[in-house]
Amino acid sequence: MVDEAMEQALATMPKCELHLHIEGTLEPDLAFAFAKRNRVALPWTSIDELKAQYEFEDLQSFLDLYYALMRTLKTKDDFKDLMVAYLTRANADGVKHAEIFFDPQVHVCTNGLDFNTVLDGLLEGMMIGRERFGITGGLILSIVRDMDIDSANMILDLAQPRKDEILGIGLDSAEVGYPPARFVEQFARARSFGWHCVAHAGEEGPAAYIRDALDLLHAERIDHGIHIQDDHELLERVVRDGIPLTCCPLSNLRLQVVHDMRKHPIPEFLHEGLMCTVNSDDPAYFGGYVAANYAALADIGMSMEELAALAGNSIDASFASDGRKAQLHAELAAWRTQHGL
Repeated sequence: MVDEAMEQALATMPKCELHLHIEGTLEPDLAFAFAKRNRVALPWTSIDELKAQYEFEDLQSFLDLYYALMRTLKTKDDFKDLMVAYLTRANADGVKHAEIFFDPQVHVCTNGLDFNTVLDGLLEGMMIGRERFGITGGLILSIVRDMDIDSANMILDLAQPRKDEILGIGLDSAEVGYPPARFVEQFARARSFGWHCVAHAGEEGPAAYIRDALDLLHAERIDHGIHIQDDHELLERVVRDGIPLTCCPLSNLRLQVVHDMRKHPIPEFLHEGLMCTVNSDDPAYFGGYVAANYAALADIGMSMEELAALAGNSIDASFASDGRKAQLHAELAAWRTQHGL
C-alpha cells in the first residue's frame, strides 16, 4: 500500500491533467446544493442515498447517473462554482495546467440552457483558478457521440463566435456503435476554427476506432486508448508518431474496462515508449482525483521514477505554450531533485 509520505510526494509532483470532464467533478454534496439552489427535484432524499448509486456495471450505467445529475446545473454561477471546486482539488493534487472537457450539447439541447451561460461560468471559474492557484489551461468542447448530429452542428454554430475562447474539440460518451467516421465534418469544422482535436477512442470500442480517430478526425491525442494493446502495428505507429494517450486508471477499473488494476496496461505502454499520461476522467464518480490515480499505479508496483516520467509526459502531451511547458518541466525537475530522482 502507498504510505502517507508517498501520497504527499505524489500530490506535490507537478503535473498536467488532460482528461477531465468538468461535469464529472460534480460531487454528491455539490449536486444537492445546486438542486436546492435551483429547485430541481432529485429522486434521492440524502447525499448518502445518492452515493449508494455510484456502483457502476459499465459505461452506460455511469452515463445514466452522470446525465441525471447534470440537470442540477442551471446558472452561470453553478458552472463557475463547479469549476472552482475542481481547480481547488486539482491544486491540492499538484495540477499546474488543466485541459478540461465540457458537454454543451447536454446543457443546451437537452436541459435548455443558453450556451453563453455555460461557457461564461466555466471561463470565469478558470480565471479564478488561475488567479488563486496559478493553474493554466483551457476548455475542450466535447461532442456527445450518442446524441444526434444536428445537435452537434448547432453547438458548433453557437461556439463559432467565441471560438477563440475554446481550446479544442473532443468526442465522448457511449462509444460502441458511434465510430469516429460519423464526426468527420464536425472535426473538420473545428480545425477551421483553429481548435486542437482530441477524441475518446478504444475505451470500450475496438482499436480500429483509434486508427479512425487519427486518420479521419486528425486527432492529436487519444483519450483512453486502452485497446491499442490489441493492435501492435497501430501501437508502433502511435509510438513512432508521438501521439499521446490520456489514460484514466481508476475510471477503467470502475467501469470494468480492466478488471484488476494489476492488469492495467500503463506500465507496459510506458515501457513500449507510448506517451501515456495519468488523469482522473470523472473523479466524483470514480473515487479519486488525479493524485489518487498516480497512487493506484504506485500500488501495483510502478516506481517513483516511472510516475515522474508519466508526469513529464503530461506536460509534453499538453497544448500549453512552449514557454509554459519549459516552466513546468523545470518545476518537475526541482521536485525530482527534492525526492532524490
